[in-house]
Amino acid sequence: MPPSPPWPDRADDTAPVVLDRREGPYGEVVLRRRGAHHEIIANGCFLMDTADGRSERLLIDAALGALPPGRTAPSLLIGGLGVGFSLARAAAEPRWGRITVVEREEAVIDWHRAGPLGAISAAALADPRTRVLPMDLLAHLRAGPDRYDALCLDIDNGPDWTVTEDNDSLYGPSGLAACRARLAPGGVLAIWSARPSAAFEEALRDAGFIEVRTEEITVARGVPDAVHLAVRPA
Repeated sequence: MPPSPPWPDRADDTAPVVLDRREGPYGEVVLRRRGAHHEIIANGCFLMDTADGRSERLLIDAALGALPPGRTAPSLLIGGLGVGFSLARAAAEPRWGRITVVEREEAVIDWHRAGPLGAISAAALADPRTRVLPMDLLAHLRAGPDRYDALCLDIDNGPDWTVTEDNDSLYGPSGLAACRARLAPGGVLAIWSARPSAAFEEALRDAGFIEVRTEEITVARGVPDAVHLAVRPA
């Protein structure tokens, strides 16, 4: 059986306050405040909060660092808006060209545009390089011919468990083939995970990616967060 979804260790027992709760086409999404921080819960599963953000920023930094030298204004697709750390990091980096964010939950977009998560993302959303597409990530990957220099994907808790069954296919052969098809030659695929996965590294190699590796972020307790990186051959 896959491991249970991770819930972050808390230094205190502050009770969360529900700020918004919505039913959407993919289930329930909830925005909560716990002390000074906000957290997103989907179908009862903790997704992310605003307490840290190191691994979400690493997702962007590692992808940029893995691109071939000399690539000018590389295009970036961010899969999942989340609490906005990845988008904010990308928009703060002038080397990126166009930045496309795909987010299927309208509620999450609303929490950024007119809610408390705008404290993280407002400047990035106003950046002229940024556009937000309210749609499913896999649908976007399979929909058109445009290619990106980097795909930075953070739509659930990683290949070992997913928030909805629909997300499972992203980590399988068909989803990885779609990712590879939307990358320019030499482009980088970066996928966030709540724990490292050797099996997923093998799946990336089987899908035709090269330079497969994993970067880890140590957490206070438990297994580290991870960013899986892979390159489409030139």
